[in-house]
Amino acid sequence: MEPRLLHDVTDAVATVVVHHPGKRNAMTAEMWRSLPPLLDTLAADPGVRALVLTGEGGTFCAGADISTLRESAREAQGLAVLAEEALAAFPKPTLAAIRGHCVGGGAQLAAACDLRFAEEGALFGVTPAKLGIVYPASATRRLVSLVGPGTAKYLLFSGELIDAERALRTGFVDELLPGGELAKRVAEFTRVLVSRSQLTQASAKEFANGLTDRDGYWAEQTRGSGDTAEGVAAFLERRAPRFTWTTSGTASGTPSGTTSG
Repeated sequence: MEPRLLHDVTDAVATVVVHHPGKRNAMTAEMWRSLPPLLDTLAADPGVRALVLTGEGGTFCAGADISTLRESAREAQGLAVLAEEALAAFPKPTLAAIRGHCVGGGAQLAAACDLRFAEEGALFGVTPAKLGIVYPASATRRLVSLVGPGTAKYLLFSGELIDAERALRTGFVDELLPGGELAKRVAEFTRVLVSRSQLTQASAKEFANGLTDRDGYWAEQTRGSGDTAEGVAAFLERRAPRFTWTTSGTASGTPSGTTSG
């Protein structure tokens, strides 16, 4: 099978798989190019409530396919930035499920997800210093926000790989699972995500990402959604809530609220 991004939707969770096993799931230019429109499609699908990004087999993503850099390193980096920004702007919760190498562009994609769960034995690295590449400002800021300036500089200056335990300790990874337990934990946690209020999730994502002057917008969405009344009623009645507010639109970073039955 040609290098490509695979995807499916099961139980309201979209799973996007980086498929290039011959090169440890390195991203080709076409794969970078295809990610933003795929995310737009999944963001607009009311049947999708969360997204998991992972790699084929035992590797998450070993970065950009270096052979593509021979043609135009600047163009390849531009495509990676567009893909990263589209993933960061996806209006529903995103989770990177990481096995094996998560390096270079792979780390860039993982950092653009809301959460990162990893399996023991995973390795992480940000390697532009090995290639004489200026790491994008957006990716650098996102890395610093996750791990702090000290660890970000360690990774960027050296290009060295760190193990999963250090990635957990420094904040790059949110949960670390024993071998063979990642898929089970991701499935368990995404079931939790899809059961929760999208209104809460979407507003929290905006606020956590630093958007300002949106309090009025979210107050209006709350008044019109009925989710708060439903959540309180469900709590008092000791039943699962039936939240109806959903995120519509695309991965442009400006969600709009709708309700569905």
